[in-house]
Amino acid sequence: MLNQTVLVGRLTSDVEVKELEDGKKVSNITLAIPRSYKNTNGEYETDFINCTLWSGVAANTAEYCHKGDIIGVKGRLQNKEIEVNGEKRKISEVVAEKVTFLSSSKTKDKEME
Repeated sequence: MLNQTVLVGRLTSDVEVKELEDGKKVSNITLAIPRSYKNTNGEYETDFINCTLWSGVAANTAEYCHKGDIIGVKGRLQNKEIEVNGEKRKISEVVAEKVTFLSSSKTKDKEME
């Protein structure tokens, strides 16, 4: 069996890398991914998918990508338990194995000038 997913979407914010106590680097990003079909109101909805990037993947993405850029993420789906207001909840996230830089909003701005 294989747990693998591929996503393409826009970064909702600039990428921030945090260094953990053990020296590992991590970044949590959110991808905005529009659905390919319209809802009953005739509008396209957008899904916001949380992704975790580790080590070099996190550092490179932070260096080269910014809010609004389109990236591809290849990784695995993972569930984890978090506590919110004293209540335990399970959430899903994508743990990135590879990030591909597809288009930059800055490049688009420069092309338009």
